[in-house]
Amino acid sequence: MTTSTANEKDIDLPVGFETDPAEDALAREMLTTARIALLLKASFFGNMATRLPLVNADAWLPTAATDGRYFYYNSKFILMLKQKEIEFLFGHETLHNVYDHLGRSKFNLHNLTIANIAADYAVNRDLVKSKIGVMITTVPALYDRKYEKLSMEEIYDDIYENAEKIDIDQLADMILDEHLDADDGEGSGSSGPEEDENGNLKSNSKPKYSEQERKKIRDEIKESLINSAKQAGSAGNMPGDVARMIKELTEPQMDWRELLAQTIQSTIKSDYSFMRPSRKGWGSDFMLPGMVPENTIDIAIAVDMSGSITNDQARDMFGEIKGIMEQFQDFKVKLWCFDTNVYNYAEFDNTNIDDIMTYEPKGGGGTDFMCNWKFMKENDICPERFVMFTDGCPWDSWGDPDYCDTVFIIHGPDTIEPPFGTWAHYKFSESKAAA
Repeated sequence: MTTSTANEKDIDLPVGFETDPAEDALAREMLTTARIALLLKASFFGNMATRLPLVNADAWLPTAATDGRYFYYNSKFILMLKQKEIEFLFGHETLHNVYDHLGRSKFNLHNLTIANIAADYAVNRDLVKSKIGVMITTVPALYDRKYEKLSMEEIYDDIYENAEKIDIDQLADMILDEHLDADDGEGSGSSGPEEDENGNLKSNSKPKYSEQERKKIRDEIKESLINSAKQAGSAGNMPGDVARMIKELTEPQMDWRELLAQTIQSTIKSDYSFMRPSRKGWGSDFMLPGMVPENTIDIAIAVDMSGSITNDQARDMFGEIKGIMEQFQDFKVKLWCFDTNVYNYAEFDNTNIDDIMTYEPKGGGGTDFMCNWKFMKENDICPERFVMFTDGCPWDSWGDPDYCDTVFIIHGPDTIEPPFGTWAHYKFSESKAAA
């Protein structure tokens, strides 16, 4: 394996020393100047970097790190760098956060050392391609042209499969920063940086967060990602994977599968986390919002079979419902089809969710939305959320607005707006529906 390094010299990085206030002030000035430069030259990276408060971590950190909420630094290390190298460093930490490399490493890849190496390869490659600052030469850095088009997971696989031929320890020593989330230890999430006598933030120990707090941080990163992209506008210097991720998060017309997951999450559970990516079919280093398997879900779903939705499309829906519900530890799904009447009522939970794939849709006549509310009332069904897949063309009434929280997922013109509840429009992927 060919590994390109910026510099092979062995640098003894200082750590655990008493901070010199004058040196720290200069280091902070250099960091601030680099962030301003990024705002001017690569506004997306500049905006993402600016949201991270600077925290002196001389007590435990040899280089730099981020937990997604703060930018930790070693003052003496920063003083070794040139401005463009600091810009690169901010870009490095930004992409680790955006790609959620550390969270993905923890849950998806069993060798964390190799995962961290792969993450640095992927990040440094994208920074070089996007011309963000210049590669740091004060310490060796991981970069190899052979990984030009590979995801972090694919880089991981290459290194893992060739581990006997590679000096893994040497590569590990070339990881630019401290990967905080790779620590298996759990923290309370209550402790954080403190202010020194000059009002600057400092950290005397490596931060540890509870899993719940880590989820909150990932949500904050997602929000910052969208806001930074909006502020950057059409500015360049944004890696292609980041651009694709932003498009997925903000595109008004989304694939119906993504839209279904978002709809259930936003109506059943108000907060988001980041889903672990599947190693198969995952071609880009980005994450999409997903669900956390911790709540019991009680949901009723009605599928309009009046003629606008085909059986193949309905089965595609059932497959997606199955995949979403399997993200929860405990759930109940009440499912039926309707036109002017309700047909084929069935219940699914974690013991029989596989049976949803053989569920037979039925219907094809007119459309009477009220039959769903009549059916629920007659059978004492009052779900946490009622989701209706429909073309949005009721014969008369849209239903009972006072009975339960209702979500309409409409396969129809964007101009259709229900008089109550929440709603979203979607389009089927005909190629997938026909597959």
